[in-house]
Amino acid sequence: MRLPILDDATIPELPNHYKGKVRENYDLPDNQRLIIATDRLSAFDRILTAIPYKGQILTQIARYWFDNTSDICPNHVISYPDSNVVLGKRLNILPVEVVVRGYLAGTTSTSILTLYESGKRQMYGMTLPEGLKANQKLPQPVITPTSKAFDGGHDEPLSERQIIDQGLLSQQQWNTVSDYALKLFARGQEMAAKRGLILVDTKYEFGTDEDNNILLADEIHTPDSSRYWMAESYQERFKQGQRPESFDKDFVRAWVTQRCDPYKDAIPQIPENLVRDTSSVYIKAYEMITGRKFDAQAVEAPLLERIRKNLAPYFRV
Repeated sequence: MRLPILDDATIPELPNHYKGKVRENYDLPDNQRLIIATDRLSAFDRILTAIPYKGQILTQIARYWFDNTSDICPNHVISYPDSNVVLGKRLNILPVEVVVRGYLAGTTSTSILTLYESGKRQMYGMTLPEGLKANQKLPQPVITPTSKAFDGGHDEPLSERQIIDQGLLSQQQWNTVSDYALKLFARGQEMAAKRGLILVDTKYEFGTDEDNNILLADEIHTPDSSRYWMAESYQERFKQGQRPESFDKDFVRAWVTQRCDPYKDAIPQIPENLVRDTSSVYIKAYEMITGRKFDAQAVEAPLLERIRKNLAPYFRV
């Protein structure tokens, strides 16, 4: 049986449509925005395929965390008109991505593990001690902010001093977002630990509303914005120098890179079993993070028809 997917969420009756890589955005009056999470899987600056239930699961995991952190930091959520949809406040997104890391981990060029293994000890305005090993817990969580460069959009490491001196944020704004980020991460680690998980690192996006209040935007502690490891096997794997057990969603990415240059070549058809395996990982992540059962049978299809019905009150008259 073919699983239901939402690979497009174009709804002509809704105003001011902006199509992102995986989300469809519609700007409404009164500084409100509808954000529809599709099942599209993006990598290598293109869409590879669609993963059943991915949009709904990411929306609902973020909802779980928004609900459980609103006492720490206000967020953009107004309501959830549909299980794939957030109605949020339209914000001016701050030009700094706030990444919090609790472990020496990561694979990107801006990750502290990559920089550490290249010989650097001073990074992001801090100094890391000698003798740390890959995937080791840090003495305390650290913030490693990045900004999008103007020459092609690559993340650039920043220090607090650079953020202030370049006028990206005021000192007061930086103090607020860094305080929020560390408190959100502490709550995330505490709650994840109760579910047998380690919240390793994550990224937060903040924005300002019409009154210049700083709110948490986008998503929070989802498997797409965060790294989780399984707590039970972490210590033994770390001792053995093995990669920690995680929600590995990179089946599709790995399969593609083995068969073509994804930045230049046409993408081959993704096998159905890989798509289903990836969907299963998202379901497992939802269930472990939230402690709730994901009932695929209760997902009402066709998905776009359901979403259209639930968003009808927002159609232009």
